[in-house]
Amino acid sequence: MDLIQLVLVLVAVGVGLWLINRFIPMDSKIKQILNIVVVIVVVLWLLKVFGIFDTSTIHIGK
Repeated sequence: MDLIQLVLVLVAVGVGLWLINRFIPMDSKIKQILNIVVVIVVVLWLLKVFGIFDTSTIHIGK
């Protein structure tokens, strides 16, 4: 993935989250949970993009 694509995805996610927070009325607790979930997903995605976190090595069970 090119650096420009990475920046464009991050900007799109940021603008989308800002639009949701700004224009969709919801309780502040729900907004806080949404923001935390989006940040965690973006951080995990960035770790995967840079090869630091590989999801194929996670095994559940035996």
